[in-house]
Amino acid sequence: MIPARGGSKRIPQKNIIDFLGKPMLAWTVEAALQSGCFDRVLVSTDDQSIAEVARQAGAEVPFLRAAASDDHAHVSAATLLALEQAEEYWQVTYDLVVQLMPNCPLRDAKAINKAVDSFIRGDRDFQISCFAYGWSNPWWANTLLVDGSPRPKFPEAGQARSQDLPELYCPTGAIWIARVPAFRSAGTFYGPGYKFEPMPIWAAADIDEPDDLILARVLAAGRAAIGTIQV
Repeated sequence: MIPARGGSKRIPQKNIIDFLGKPMLAWTVEAALQSGCFDRVLVSTDDQSIAEVARQAGAEVPFLRAAASDDHAHVSAATLLALEQAEEYWQVTYDLVVQLMPNCPLRDAKAINKAVDSFIRGDRDFQISCFAYGWSNPWWANTLLVDGSPRPKFPEAGQARSQDLPELYCPTGAIWIARVPAFRSAGTFYGPGYKFEPMPIWAAADIDEPDDLILARVLAAGRAAIGTIQV
């Protein structure tokens, strides 16, 4: 399930803007298809232009999203609705659903395979992808008052060495997995007993703001450069 609604405001037409030579959505569709994990790769959208891009990339879009398309709708609601539409349309019942956000274009087929394998081996009901914070240490986070005065969020960590602090992880929309009955019952991927599954920071880029787009391009370029180096 790739939820890709239209109407993005922070980056207009975010899901189909050019990202390294192809529509952003196409990167996720192609990774899903190349993984070989899925019976179907379905794009849920309310936008005909997004639907056409999805079809050209190889995804199925036999229907448009019937609801859960405004700025206030949670993505889990869109995926639940798409499941209902898909099961009614194809007259099947699905066991697992994997939600791949199209604004995470650097997650590849290998990452999807690894996440699905971890989900099945761990006999999990819910799994959410995450990554370890990189160069910015979240233990040193501050809020700022109007006059610029900092207020540390974790004052007890201020005197500790960074290597002595435990690793912290941030969720990313790259790969979320759930067993369908549990997902329907909880109404969210953050259901009872949900687990986090780490992935590399370069693959976890989650593009919501223009600066995120710049960073994702830098990460992609860096990954490509590393791939050419013989070690």
